[in-house]
Amino acid sequence: MTDRKLLIERSAEGKQSLVLPKTDVPEKAIEKIVPAHHLRTSPCALPEVAEPELVRHYVNLSTLNHHVDKDFYPLGSCTMKYNPKINEAFAASPCISEVHPLQPDANIQASLKIYHDVERFLCEITGMDAFTLQPAAGSHGELTGVMIMRQYHEHQKNHKTRILIPDSAHGTNPSSVNIGGYQAVTVASTPEGLVDLDDLRAKLDDDVAGFMLTNPNTLGIFEKNVLQIAELIHSVDGLMYMDGANMNALLGIVKTADMHFDITHINLHKTFSTPHGGGGPGAGPIGVVKKLVPYLPVPRVIKDKDNYHLSWEHPESIGKVMAFWGNYSVIVKTWVYIRMLGEAGLKDVAKHAIINANYIRASLEDIYELPYKTPPMHECVFSGDRQKSRGVRALDIAKRLLDYGMHAPTVYFPLIVHEALMIEPTETENKASLDHFIAVMRKIDEESREHPELLTSAPQNTPVRRIDELKANRDLNVRW
Repeated sequence: MTDRKLLIERSAEGKQSLVLPKTDVPEKAIEKIVPAHHLRTSPCALPEVAEPELVRHYVNLSTLNHHVDKDFYPLGSCTMKYNPKINEAFAASPCISEVHPLQPDANIQASLKIYHDVERFLCEITGMDAFTLQPAAGSHGELTGVMIMRQYHEHQKNHKTRILIPDSAHGTNPSSVNIGGYQAVTVASTPEGLVDLDDLRAKLDDDVAGFMLTNPNTLGIFEKNVLQIAELIHSVDGLMYMDGANMNALLGIVKTADMHFDITHINLHKTFSTPHGGGGPGAGPIGVVKKLVPYLPVPRVIKDKDNYHLSWEHPESIGKVMAFWGNYSVIVKTWVYIRMLGEAGLKDVAKHAIINANYIRASLEDIYELPYKTPPMHECVFSGDRQKSRGVRALDIAKRLLDYGMHAPTVYFPLIVHEALMIEPTETENKASLDHFIAVMRKIDEESREHPELLTSAPQNTPVRRIDELKANRDLNVRW
């Protein structure tokens, strides 16, 4: 049994993990630099432990958590793909990790080139005319896109009050719309899982600023009527916004601009492989068509012959949307990932992601209900309604998967699917891994019939059993 003591409980006076060098700043100088009320009068109460204790403590903690390096992580809509370690090695090198954003442009030419390269790569992948890399996540990118949308309409002297979103949308979409000062209006889905064009027409008028659409949508289904949707929105001088959370399905297959979108965000941490989860790190660059380029945030990275510089002279810009210039390490890892794979490799990413998702769909649709029959792209959404009739919920299935050493899929989303089980295998899982997952899902269904208590009391084998998640979110206590 692993000793689960906290570091503070292991502490004993005199233990030491490292020796800090003596300060070379004279004490009198410190008093001049740092106001007296900011100086400690007593030592801080940090644990005193030996180096082996410190290392073992954190290694043991790391094994308690599930992560993509440990086993399968089919979290739908999150694209939790395996992250190549070359990305981490490159981003951790001192010439990258020790760069400061306030250095003169002349001293950070390599970093500015990486920014410029990534912007051009994303333009090539999506067909957009320009990108900003500033937004810190997809939701932040959504808000930035809505701000650009508002700036455009104000310059056009359009009076717009509403943005349309499908009922299958990510929850961040209506939030971004509301924070951006617009009213979110929901458009229904058809039995195929696509946007209901009749409902869209009924809600379309001159007050509509735009349409925020995920494509493929959160059911994993490609919106085959996207050009018709774009024509309707553009007819009232609205803008088409693509939530690019599912870009992993489109790489090298179709460009965002070819679907007549005007704005898009891309989750670099998903599509281009950066470890994420627990709130970060992330990056949600925004790409726009030519008419919206003047409104992009500042500063922008400009190439002048062989030199790069940060340009602030864009009077119509919405301004800055993040401290400094974005999450640099995520952008660096994206640069490495794209350079390593190239055009053909990126297209293979999408093809393999689509094959994997459809393999799981075809292998489980006789056991788990499939409410939308349209073949998906990179992810598939089952319903646990059959298992619910036996007293087992989607949450119970998710918890039981943990006992088999795999992360759960997304549950209860999208909201238009009862007892949703949203599975995204990504392209980095091989057939043996998928077959194991499929066998476990079939075994869990069998348990739901013969021993449902195994599911309703799951997980059995994790360090922490089932918790009150609502209380944990509302009454978080992280202090010892």
